[in-house]
Amino acid sequence: MNRTVKWILWVVLLVALIFYPQIFGIYYTNVFVTFSIFALYGVTLNLLLGYSGLLSFGHAMFFGTGAYGTALALEHIEGCPLLVALLLGFLAAVALAVILCPIMVRVSGTAFAMLHLAFGQLMFVLALKLRGITGGEDGIGGFPIPPLSIPGIISIDMENPLYFYYFAMTVLVVSIWILWFFTKTPFGGIMVGMRDNASRIDYLGFKVPQSKAVIYLFAGGFAGVAGSIYALFQNLISAEDGFHVFVSFAPIMMTMVGGIGSFFGPIAGSAIFGIIEELTSRYTERVELVMGLILILVIMYAPMGFMGLVQIIKAKIFSKESGQKQSEKAILEEAA
Repeated sequence: MNRTVKWILWVVLLVALIFYPQIFGIYYTNVFVTFSIFALYGVTLNLLLGYSGLLSFGHAMFFGTGAYGTALALEHIEGCPLLVALLLGFLAAVALAVILCPIMVRVSGTAFAMLHLAFGQLMFVLALKLRGITGGEDGIGGFPIPPLSIPGIISIDMENPLYFYYFAMTVLVVSIWILWFFTKTPFGGIMVGMRDNASRIDYLGFKVPQSKAVIYLFAGGFAGVAGSIYALFQNLISAEDGFHVFVSFAPIMMTMVGGIGSFFGPIAGSAIFGIIEELTSRYTERVELVMGLILILVIMYAPMGFMGLVQIIKAKIFSKESGQKQSEKAILEEAA
């Protein structure tokens, strides 16, 4: 795909995002915001799983920490600006990642997965028990959402659904772009190298634990951004919404269905699950059962996920085109 086509596609995507609310209305706009939040959340998990080979069963602890960090800031800091509250959510998730780093960067495989499950459940229990801080099962809700303001220049009311949509999409798209750019840097090659052969990366002179720590901080911090936007969007965050084990499994399912190792796999997986949930909920309440069945079918018959199928189809199309061109060339040569 040449550069011109790529620029055209990006412009089309930008125009679609700008005019989406006017075309589809407020209900489907809210559905799209939810999809975008979990798309970013899934991308952060894929940074660990797909690019670094680190499976986490407790990634929700960063999502929930970012959400609670923003909610608590808006609840208790009078006059807290919106961007400051969002930054505090991000920093809260990064702080948690820094605390866990010394342990997590020294393990991998099953130990990495189960330690995250344990710490994730610990955060869930703490959110339930520390009722004076987190609100327990009721959570924190109804906190003020300040306008997005630049003193002396502009003030945008974030309680307006349309304005909040543009704010949320700007934050989420920029965050996804930063993570995409991160994977395209030379450090992205180190990530994939650690996944495939950590001993060789260490032999080449790159410090594996320190490299894991950088990846871990990026994944945790931007999962916190997704949680912060979720808390602002719902104007509520509770232990169930932030730290429950199902919240940890959601990005794993999105990544597996969308395609492990593909940057856009979790985004595709989030879209697929969003469409399935929207359609299934009209006929039954057993949405989780349907999603579980789809995950089983993907694991059995399409282990590379949706993006893997796309690559296979593209390869077949290109092979047919190249075969046709070669046959045409041979015919012309014979005629000459």
